[in-house]
Amino acid sequence: MKELMLLVFMSTLWVTATAQNSNRFPPVDKSPMDMSYYPVNYPILRIQPGAKPTDPLVARVIYSRPQKMGRKVFGELVEDGKIWRLGANEATEIEFFREVKIGTKKIKKGRYTLYAIENKDRWTLILNTETDTWGAFGYDASKDVLRVDCAVQKTPETIEAFTMSFEKAGERTIRLLIAWEDAMVTLPVQW
Repeated sequence: MKELMLLVFMSTLWVTATAQNSNRFPPVDKSPMDMSYYPVNYPILRIQPGAKPTDPLVARVIYSRPQKMGRKVFGELVEDGKIWRLGANEATEIEFFREVKIGTKKIKKGRYTLYAIENKDRWTLILNTETDTWGAFGYDASKDVLRVDCAVQKTPETIEAFTMSFEKAGERTIRLLIAWEDAMVTLPVQW
């Protein structure tokens, strides 16, 4: 009987402690943060025995992934012609680990915020030097490094979660793919 009482007492303490500690942490975000590298899976390739990245480390994008959840995204949730943080929560950040070229513009190695102005047929993608910001509320156009227009492509299927990833496009060229709902844009990056 003493053992049973001790077990009940210890269980009660554990439940109480767990309940109190869970209040210390924020709830799980509805738009979780994600990260994409080029080369794809770069951190994993570095630590796996026998694996080795075939291309140099070029870029990483960190972004939050809102879900469509039955909503109309473009033209409603994301308003046409207005600055958008490219995701949810904190503004999306892209880091280049070497000097790159986007269009005809050379971009220095470093970390930038990536914004977009969405329109039906094209998006204007914007690199900005103001980092560590939430949303697009503090967006300052005077800190833009680059603005480039990208044609919108329709996807064959609906993309439920906002997604960004890199793909190889040539010897020293990659593309950042940005997709949600039924729209995708690509940003070519050379080094």
